[in-house]
Amino acid sequence: MGSRFERHSPELRAQWWHKQCRPWKFVLLLLAFFLLFRDVTPAEVNDVRRVLVFNDFDPIASPGVAMMDQAIFTAVGQSRYQIEWYDESLGANLFTDEASQRHIREWYVRKYQDRKPNLIIAVGPASLQFMIESHERFFPGIPIIFCGSSEEMLETLKPDSHFTGVWGTVRPEETFKAALHLQPTTKHVVVVGGVGAYDRYLEKIVKGSLQNYESKFEFTYLTDQDMPTLLGRLSRLSSDTIVLYTSIFQDAAGAHFIDANQSAPMVVGATNVPVFVLFDVNFGTGAVGGDIISFASDGKIAGQMAVSILNGEKLGDIPVVKNANVMMFDWRALRHWGLMESDLPPESVVLFREISVWERTKRIWASGLLIILALSLLATYLQYSRAELRKSRDTQVQLSRHIIKAQEEERSRLASELHDDFSQRLVLLKCELQNTAETFPSSPDTLKQKLGELTQSVSALGDDLHTISHRLHSSALNILGLVPGLKALCREFGAKQGIEVDFTPEDIPVSVRPDVALCLFRIAQEGLQNLKKHSGTRKAQLSVRHVGDRLFLSLCDEGMGFDANKLEKPGLGILSMQGRVRLLGGEFEIHSRLGKGTRIDAWVPFEPDADRSNV
Repeated sequence: MGSRFERHSPELRAQWWHKQCRPWKFVLLLLAFFLLFRDVTPAEVNDVRRVLVFNDFDPIASPGVAMMDQAIFTAVGQSRYQIEWYDESLGANLFTDEASQRHIREWYVRKYQDRKPNLIIAVGPASLQFMIESHERFFPGIPIIFCGSSEEMLETLKPDSHFTGVWGTVRPEETFKAALHLQPTTKHVVVVGGVGAYDRYLEKIVKGSLQNYESKFEFTYLTDQDMPTLLGRLSRLSSDTIVLYTSIFQDAAGAHFIDANQSAPMVVGATNVPVFVLFDVNFGTGAVGGDIISFASDGKIAGQMAVSILNGEKLGDIPVVKNANVMMFDWRALRHWGLMESDLPPESVVLFREISVWERTKRIWASGLLIILALSLLATYLQYSRAELRKSRDTQVQLSRHIIKAQEEERSRLASELHDDFSQRLVLLKCELQNTAETFPSSPDTLKQKLGELTQSVSALGDDLHTISHRLHSSALNILGLVPGLKALCREFGAKQGIEVDFTPEDIPVSVRPDVALCLFRIAQEGLQNLKKHSGTRKAQLSVRHVGDRLFLSLCDEGMGFDANKLEKPGLGILSMQGRVRLLGGEFEIHSRLGKGTRIDAWVPFEPDADRSNV
């Protein structure tokens, strides 16, 4: 049989290796290239260690042995050594007579006569017995690890100091007690097994373990049946019965089976009552469960012991350990037979639990609800923020409106006082100065000249007060409307500042709402003042036109201009213009470039003045 890596011809192994390595060729080439350009160091090659595994059954015929083999192989693979792995089977389930077993064992002795292993692992009682009988003569000094054996086998064979390992205890009584808790109406117990050597070995353990219950329950041992007869009898059991399955490697007719893959599923599928088992390889076939021995756990422990020995630990320092059984049950079988999970023994493990729709999706629902809650809170906060922002904006607009209204009222009051009071008083002063000059005809020319200068100064002061009054409040705007008011503004500004302002109105109705007219007038007035201060030009263009439901004002010049992109802190005049336009729901823009002049654009909604339109 040899190593599991030596079971095929050299040609087949070469083909297999070529297929496996094809995807790695490019990676290996890159690795070789990297090694060529790094410092050359002595190659580190791990020492080789040979591990020989003897199994009672061929892993292909026994899933339990395959599970232990795989667990051992995985654990030994963690060793720092390069492992030569040899895996052999005694075929104890097929070659049951003593002569056949003797020939098989003699063959293995000759096979490994000149290729001594560093470590031997015996899986199963037959393999352990083989090692106990032959290790002193044929494998002297080689440490041996066993697994898959029972306490009774160890007491019978009495392995010496060259042995250590892990053993498990089949506990049918614990499985039987758990079955009674789940089905307390039980009156009949059917034990199912085969006629193979291992089958008989398990049957003996079960009989010894349950003999104290024979007076209370009716026990039936179906361990000497051919498979068809057995399945027929299992399909007609009464409802107050439970079935305890051991193993069937061979039936009474001589037919051989793979226990976990063939006989156990057949028994469970045919039985009309709950079936309980003793090993993890039979778990998941539809059986309810029981006090389970784990072959995989045995193999893992044995593999870890093997690594310790290969790494130099003395065999005497590694004690024999007992593997822990697990109360393990299949949720699907419990549900199928109507057995209550609450009746299981404490610390039971329930596998294959089907997750309900709610359990599968509860995290999604919880996450969704949290997201919805978070979005709701965010929406509420945003709504609140928008309401607060709107309230703040409305408050700001109202405040700006009150400020502008108060400013205009104050301007109107000052203009009225300047015009009605100070201007009149200056006129009277001028007249008195003229009368004074006329009453002194014989006065010296110097006095007359001085009085004339005073009269001119008073006249100039009166003109300035008149101009200031118009700037503060245009009577033409109030009386005649927007266009005449802007014409008067342009005319007075040009006469006073010496800057020609070309005013062009287009389709401006007579009836313009006073606040709209005042807004455009103030923008034009403030724009002309800025033009006088900063542009350096002697000519400007002012246009006002009616477009759809809006009025458009544009004031432009070809003066010095400025970089509008660098206007970080606009002056009070610009802020005032922006504020007036925004109060009316309009738009305000300034376009300017160095040496290219400046243009002010303003759009405001147009609504006719009802009072003026009715005139």
